[in-house]
Amino acid sequence: MNIVLIGMPGAGKSTVGVVLAKKLGLSFLDSDLVIQEKEGKLLHELIEEHGVEGFWQIENDVNASLNPVNAVIATGGSVIYGREAMHHLQTIGKVVYLKLPYNEVAERLGDLNARGVTLREGQSLSDLYEERIPMYEQYAHITVECSGHTLREVVECVGNALDK
Repeated sequence: MNIVLIGMPGAGKSTVGVVLAKKLGLSFLDSDLVIQEKEGKLLHELIEEHGVEGFWQIENDVNASLNPVNAVIATGGSVIYGREAMHHLQTIGKVVYLKLPYNEVAERLGDLNARGVTLREGQSLSDLYEERIPMYEQYAHITVECSGHTLREVVECVGNALDK
């Protein structure tokens, strides 16, 4: 079984994913790294070159083609814009939404461009947060509240939620 982590940038998908994979004896896959490897460019370069929507298409295609076995998959925060990718990910694994309140997301993120956060022209981080939350909730099989929890506690919560 695969575990697919979704959530806002800064929610800890990659960090939690690595630790969770070790704990459960699974492999770890970071879809952002797969995109960079396939395209031969960094995320922010792809966004600059193709625009936000063009990047989402690349992201959708790459995520829709992932077929790991027994892996924890950390996705990019914008994965939820790819309908084919999300339906594929839902069929190959349990989708876990790492939920974090807006103020904590803003605090963790810092420079949005350096992180490859896809903001449309004139869109604020707050706008992006409000737009994405219902989409994360729609696609998630399990939601884990990460606010105020340490990395170890979040990994524990995810593990417990998967056991149910």
